[in-house]
Amino acid sequence: MLPILFLFLLSILSSPLTILSLNQEGLSLYQFKLLLQDPDSRLSSWNPLDPTPCNWYGVTCATATATTVTTLDLSNTNIAGPFPTTILCRLPNLTSITLFNNSIDQTLSSDINLCYNLVHLDLSQNLLTGPLPSTLPQLHNLRYLDLTGNNFSGPIPETFGTFQKLEVISLVYNLLDGTIPPSLGNITTLKMLNLSYNPFFPGRIPPELGNLTNLQVLWLTQCNLVGLIPDSLGNLKKLQDLDLALNDLYGSIPSSLTELTSLKQLELYNNSLSGELPRGMGNLSSLRLLDASMNHLTGKIPDDLCSLPLESFNLYENRFDGELPASIANSPNLYELRLFGNRLTGKLPERLGKHSPLRWLDVSSNQFYGPIPATLCDFGVLEELLVIYNLFSGEIPSSLGSCQSLMRVRLGYNRFSGEVPSGVWGLPHVYLLELAENSFSGSISKTIAGAANLSLLFLSKNNFSGQIPDEVGWLEGLVELSGSDNMFSGSLPESVVNLRQLGILDLHNNKLSGELPKRIHLWKKLNELNLANNEISGKVPDGIGSLSVLNFLDLSNNKFSGNVPLGLQNMKLNQLNLSYNHFSGELPPLLAKDMYRTSFLGNPGLCGDLRGVCDGRSEEKSVGYVWLLRIIFVAAILVFFVGVVWFYFKYKSFKDARAIDKSRWTLMSFHKLGFGEDEILNCLDEDNVIGSGASGKVYKVVLGNGEAVAVKKIWGRVKKEVESGDLEKGGRVEDNSFEAEVDTLGKIRHKNIVKLWCCCTTRDCKLLVYEYMLNGSLGDLLHSSKGGLLDWPTRYKIAVDAAEGLSYLHHDCVPPIVHRDVKSNNILLDGDFGARVADFGVAKVVETTTIGTKSMSAIAGSCGYIAPEYAYTLRVNEKSDIYSFGVVILELVTGRRPVDPEFGEKDLVKWVCTTLDQKGLDHLLDSRLDLCFKEEICKVFNIGLMCTSPLPINRPSMRRVVKMLQEVSTKKQTKPAKKDGKLSPYYYDDASDHGSVA
Repeated sequence: MLPILFLFLLSILSSPLTILSLNQEGLSLYQFKLLLQDPDSRLSSWNPLDPTPCNWYGVTCATATATTVTTLDLSNTNIAGPFPTTILCRLPNLTSITLFNNSIDQTLSSDINLCYNLVHLDLSQNLLTGPLPSTLPQLHNLRYLDLTGNNFSGPIPETFGTFQKLEVISLVYNLLDGTIPPSLGNITTLKMLNLSYNPFFPGRIPPELGNLTNLQVLWLTQCNLVGLIPDSLGNLKKLQDLDLALNDLYGSIPSSLTELTSLKQLELYNNSLSGELPRGMGNLSSLRLLDASMNHLTGKIPDDLCSLPLESFNLYENRFDGELPASIANSPNLYELRLFGNRLTGKLPERLGKHSPLRWLDVSSNQFYGPIPATLCDFGVLEELLVIYNLFSGEIPSSLGSCQSLMRVRLGYNRFSGEVPSGVWGLPHVYLLELAENSFSGSISKTIAGAANLSLLFLSKNNFSGQIPDEVGWLEGLVELSGSDNMFSGSLPESVVNLRQLGILDLHNNKLSGELPKRIHLWKKLNELNLANNEISGKVPDGIGSLSVLNFLDLSNNKFSGNVPLGLQNMKLNQLNLSYNHFSGELPPLLAKDMYRTSFLGNPGLCGDLRGVCDGRSEEKSVGYVWLLRIIFVAAILVFFVGVVWFYFKYKSFKDARAIDKSRWTLMSFHKLGFGEDEILNCLDEDNVIGSGASGKVYKVVLGNGEAVAVKKIWGRVKKEVESGDLEKGGRVEDNSFEAEVDTLGKIRHKNIVKLWCCCTTRDCKLLVYEYMLNGSLGDLLHSSKGGLLDWPTRYKIAVDAAEGLSYLHHDCVPPIVHRDVKSNNILLDGDFGARVADFGVAKVVETTTIGTKSMSAIAGSCGYIAPEYAYTLRVNEKSDIYSFGVVILELVTGRRPVDPEFGEKDLVKWVCTTLDQKGLDHLLDSRLDLCFKEEICKVFNIGLMCTSPLPINRPSMRRVVKMLQEVSTKKQTKPAKKDGKLSPYYYDDASDHGSVA
């Protein structure tokens, strides 16, 4: 193949005009161009008619001769193809090659050593695979080597210790294994060593790294390091950034680190370090960031440490005790202080925040007492104040009421008292206000109308009183209002029906009276309604039966009267309690079941066939024997009738058996059923087919009670074939779809996972019975003429619902489950456009006991949705699902399919990135969307870009995706994260969400 290609290239370049026009270096570069794909025509200036290539895009020549190529920089040009070392190394004076952020693939040839003058080599953010060439150190002049963000595998060659002039080496975000070779300690010229985020085998930090006395940056984050931190690192006197986070290092922090007087950043978080902070930490006079959180450190926080010019100070989730040194209040640059999850006691320094631009303060889960310092927001930039689970007391300082920058306020589970300042109720950017389990008094101020971003309001277990003001109904984004165990009185304001996003309303154990608002049917997203133990009267509005997602309803111990609403029997309630009210009349038939017996106790006027409900209605004992005779007579007639019918069907079955051998069906149910297999089997005809795939058909079956179910019919034990549009035609995946579907859906319960009612099996056929989704799949609806029905609020709701379903699979299932085929066609929509994740035919349980991720024997998934690393390595984990979900988000924002002829050889992700770079966001947005939502759409779009990052480590977890989507309407500013020594705009601090109620 290569000789043919070479002859082809020679034939192209052999025209007399070309030979006469272009010098030898130009010929080599033009050969390079012919090997590349250039979809954006970025190399259009590479004209073979030019005498030299010095005017070509990305090419720089030496100024002395003006004909000799010295630098090649094609960063961010979207080119694809191999890296031709034999061609580029023909350029004798080439010193710098930069191909950052392209799609250069295949392997890096060992012939790279032929580029003997090379000083700078940057191939980061590409698709290179295979081992690292052991010949690289033969580039004796090489000073800069960056191979970050590729798919290199295997160990780091021992020969890498023979580099003679290398100053920077970055191998971050690859698939390297083995252990970190001690020979790297021989490269004494090194200034930066970045090996983070590689699946190395468990190994120790080589003590030989202490020989790198010129080192300024040592970044070994998430390298599977174990053992002690070697004392020899104290020899790195020029070190400014030491990052050993996300490993399994144990033992104490060596005292030799206190000699690193040039150190600016020290990150040791998420290890198993123990003991006390070493004495002499105050010697680190340049230290700006200290993060030793999530370890097992003990003792007191040294006073001299708090006197350093720290900007970020994180020691959370350790075992520190004693009081917080008062000197920390004098740190002039401190913007982040996180100490939660320790055993600290005493008072917070009185002047904390007085001299520093404090933005994030989290001291939750300690034993602090006394008041909150009134100076916390003196600089006016405080965004998060988290002090839950302490012993704080006193009143909330009035100064916090004017802290307009606040976004999260969590003061719950303390001993605060007094009235909440009116300004705090109305803080405009706060989306979470938690005051639960204190001794607050007074009423909710009308100034709450100004809390436009409030989403979560937790007031339970206080001494709040008075009426709930009408202004609460103005909080359009309110998702949860929990105010139980207080002394609220009066009736619920009519305005609360305007809370269209409300999911939880819990006001039990109060003194509420009056009647329920008539229009509660507007609470379409209400999931939990708890008004127990109040004095509410009147009838329960019939509209309550239309709350399709409601699954918890407790109205017990009130004064409700009238009939039990008939619509309640059609709801899928996990808990129903209407006991101890004044209900009367007959129970709805479907609620007159023994499973609901305790739901209606204490309603003397209520009648139904339930023991304990109608005890007041007794029959005359004297007529008991008459009823007994009647029952016996009717039973005899029924027995006779049943016998005749049985004989008839037995005879018919015997007769039919001569023509057709009917198989026996075995039914396995996963929920309480109101139907049998016969009802299903009788409706499996062609008139009811609503879809088909490679393994069978899908039917809509309307049951006798009027409810519809979807039935997937799978023939035999065939492997699930890839559906239309997936990978290649006729391709197969390795799992039996029926067993995978049953194993997965039979175990899990979640409102955003499609419900599997039961399965029916025979030797030759298998049926899966699901809840029926009225609006079909997201993909079919979005990409059809009906796509206009999906306005932005509906698309946003679908994204949140689907994310919550996937988050449940990844984080709440034990062990976690990876879907492996997330796509818009596998997101189904109910009548209210609520989303359910469906089709678990290729789902896999993640093995958490092995190192790294599990490799599959074949690719599963759909074209356009498959994560890059999955296609190359067949390694599957939750990050693969997150990439696919990111594609779904991009579909929702753009309205485009994941693969479209308009994209050429690109998929949706690459098309979006290219279009965004060249034309801007306005050319991406679905024209059917109302641009009044543009700001919110942009935020969701950015989440989609994060999820589709080519590097798995850059993709947020699904739990984080859910939180970001829920917070999309807030203007939350986030802490910047370090990436290759720089700051990344896409950072969300998971640690700050401990104890979250989201």
